[in-house]
Amino acid sequence: FARSLLEMPISVKDLFSEYEMIDIIGGTRGHGFKGVTYRWGTKKLPRKTHKALRKVACIGEWNPSKVCWSVHRAGQFGYKNRNEVNKKVYSVGAKGDAKSASTPLDLTDKAITPMGGFHHYGIVNEDFLMLMCC
Repeated sequence: FARSLLEMPISVKDLFSEYEMIDIIGGTRGHGFKGVTYRWGTKKLPRKTHKALRKVACIGEWNPSKVCWSVHRAGQFGYKNRNEVNKKVYSVGAKGDAKSASTPLDLTDKAITPMGGFHHYGIVNEDFLMLMCC
């Protein structure tokens, strides 16, 4: 099946149907290497502490001399895998459809893009899915 679809255009309507339950796999936005105060929200140390303010004061006991995995440390912030389960496909829209935002209760002819476009995205120029969070 997959070999027959190689290098062929596939539309959203071929893959999804209305009121179908789907799972979504995605990732968060990466923010690079961050300190412990930004990454975990730990308290800043008092002004007169030695060397640094934005760190964890105690990272473990003297013996055994190892840092436990649960101690907050600086490191990579963001760029994590996220899974969303049981989302219902409310509608499947095609690009260029002037009635893509119409529903059975609201029969007004209007496109999915609001006036001025979506904030931090812009104008929807391609096929789209509208999901319901159940």
